[in-house]
Amino acid sequence: MVSVAEAEKFILDHLYLSQSEKVLLANTQGRILAEEIKADRDLPPFDRATMDGVALSFESLGNGQREFPIEGIQAAGQPQQALLNRKNCFEIMTGSPLPIGADTIVPYEMVVMEKKSAKIVEEISIGLNVHKKGSDVKKNEGILRPGLKISPAEVALLASVGKSEVSVYRNPTAAVISTGDELVDVDQLPLPHQIRKSNNFALQAALAQLGCKADLFHLIDNRTELEQKIKNILGKYELIILSGGASKGKFDFVPEVLESLGVAKLFHQISQRPGKPMWFGHSAKNTVFALPGNPVSTFMCFYRYVKPWLIKSLGNELRKETAILAEDFTFTPKLTYFLQVKIKNENGKLMAYPIAGGGSGDFANLKEVDGFLELPKEQSNFKQGESFQLIPFR
Repeated sequence: MVSVAEAEKFILDHLYLSQSEKVLLANTQGRILAEEIKADRDLPPFDRATMDGVALSFESLGNGQREFPIEGIQAAGQPQQALLNRKNCFEIMTGSPLPIGADTIVPYEMVVMEKKSAKIVEEISIGLNVHKKGSDVKKNEGILRPGLKISPAEVALLASVGKSEVSVYRNPTAAVISTGDELVDVDQLPLPHQIRKSNNFALQAALAQLGCKADLFHLIDNRTELEQKIKNILGKYELIILSGGASKGKFDFVPEVLESLGVAKLFHQISQRPGKPMWFGHSAKNTVFALPGNPVSTFMCFYRYVKPWLIKSLGNELRKETAILAEDFTFTPKLTYFLQVKIKNENGKLMAYPIAGGGSGDFANLKEVDGFLELPKEQSNFKQGESFQLIPFR
């Protein structure tokens, strides 16, 4: 049996060596950027109006002029125009280029518009409502670095610099395998001794949040069938996550089958609760996580071990969070305990409130839970106000 820290080290010492691939911009959400992105021109590319109003020369206004004849209209999408007379103004629309000769935009709310002139009725400052050319980013300046997870904000930036295709790190081909004779498909009516599959869908959804697509399989508790089908899966997929069959029961064949197929065991069992029976192994092609079948154990082990492995494998940085225990808690066994908690932001501090559950098989209460607080095995009594590592899944 290994400690949580030892398990983490084994896992992060055996990362997936990802290669980059080109994908369409529309398919980049949630992926990890594999190239540096530079601006192909200044952003914004021209002095840009940030409000509808009138564009004028502040010099004329500073000389006491308050009423400005309207020389024309500068609309978004039109080429930049020019003031022929600095004592005139242009009506201007948001997003338009600032006309040559103008340096200030007065919003309509501060103007009395007459038929052919605009009267300024409030005090304004020079450069008002002008987004200066290159004030965000200069041409050839780096704006995004490799290792960044692409969100909708980054998608917008990529589009703004003309990246119709983007180099991202390739996710491993992934298979999620549920095991157990007691499991039936979601659309079936279980017999009294059966339950519907759920862990496989939870794992598939969790991987999808990280931009990794996974195929689903289900195997019964038969050693011969497990060996035949897992052999085929190992040949097709790089990341394999199993749920169930990894403990010490008479029908828990998964560890011995994996080893017989050439997956080297790096550890089996972690001194933690929940999730003690977890198994981890590696081969030249495959990384295999065999997670306990109890739903809360499966859930916790994914977020504590599989997610960091995938994030780190794709060149992204691991960010560890902490939260403050909001109530005293006691756990006496000499195991690292992952406490289910509800997180509340109180005066800028993340406070973790324990959520009572019915053990690692009780996943119905996970709808009330935001994550797990990692309580070290060196302690038994955990005091309100102490900070511990938070494993979030929201």
